[in-house]
Amino acid sequence: MLDKLERRLGRYALPHLTLLLVAGQAGAFVLGKAKPEFLGKLVLVTDRVLAGEVWRLVTWVFLPRTDSIFFIIFELWLLFIFGRALEASWGNFRFNVFFLIGFLLTTAVSFAVPWAPISNAFLMASIFLAFAYLNPDFELLLFFILPVKIKWFAYLTWAAFAVFLVIGSWQDRAVIGAGVVNFFLFFGPDMWLRVRGAGRRTVKRQEARVAASKATHRCEVCGVTDLDDPKMQFRYCTTCAGKRGYCTAHIKEHEHVRG
Repeated sequence: MLDKLERRLGRYALPHLTLLLVAGQAGAFVLGKAKPEFLGKLVLVTDRVLAGEVWRLVTWVFLPRTDSIFFIIFELWLLFIFGRALEASWGNFRFNVFFLIGFLLTTAVSFAVPWAPISNAFLMASIFLAFAYLNPDFELLLFFILPVKIKWFAYLTWAAFAVFLVIGSWQDRAVIGAGVVNFFLFFGPDMWLRVRGAGRRTVKRQEARVAASKATHRCEVCGVTDLDDPKMQFRYCTTCAGKRGYCTAHIKEHEHVRG
């Protein structure tokens, strides 16, 4: 479906969306430092949108999530790395679609709670989760010293989401769901195939262990098997009825079994 849409609509994709998000959040941070009340004009509050402040339907994605210059630099640097990697992997159109799904769903949720401000944290987190899924072994330096694979940060993020889903309000659940639906739409089929493949591999390993635990050869006289003595040699008597095996000690001295 995405291939068909890209052939028809790909030319309308917004290039350098990641750079736009980074530049917008950096600009909002600077203006917020100069004029703190400015940031309040960017927040998505549906009551204010219905009152005529329609720019909030867009500006909420540029709202910085920290007032620390150190953390905003670190956060925007990571956003740039993750977003640019996805754009390079998927192309502009698919990355646009990924972001647009989360954007539209989160905006829709805001109309269910028109009095409450809506955060862009979960939408931005979906970009991180998508990058971590595609590049699980990418390493970040924890405290700029300890290299940690990004998949562990992703697991912690999913765990935090799970906690919010359990103890949070229905508003929290709705915003989280809206922010990560795009992830499951893009990666859900692949995750399902991986689970099915892992299940099949488990079944095959179990079958192999069962087969390995069964004796291939057994002496009809003394009952010794190739599992009891791997060095034992076995022969099959062509005179006996059926396929009957004997160890080297009994192949010549056994009593033939007739049909």
